[in-house]
Amino acid sequence: MSEENKKWYSFLWNKYLIVGALFIVWMLFFDQNSYLLHKELDDEIQELEEDITYYKKELAKQEEQLNDLEKNKDSYERLAREKYFMKKPNEDIFIIETKKDSVDNE
Repeated sequence: MSEENKKWYSFLWNKYLIVGALFIVWMLFFDQNSYLLHKELDDEIQELEEDITYYKKELAKQEEQLNDLEKNKDSYERLAREKYFMKKPNEDIFIIETKKDSVDNE
């Protein structure tokens, strides 16, 4: 072995380097506070925050609709006609369905 190879060989088999490398691998992959676990939990937090935003928007829409129903009694009739297809006794209702494209244009 040449002198340069001996230096690299002794450096690579240094006990502190080996222990340090094992410690880093252990902390990244196997520990209960591992990087992979934190990444998974961060993704879950992000998804839940998106859900919170969505439900807050939906709640605001529902509150607006409720306020509209409380203030305007004609909105009851409109809601019943549009959403539940209710009608007055002397009326006929025609429901027109439109065909949706099978390919989304996003």
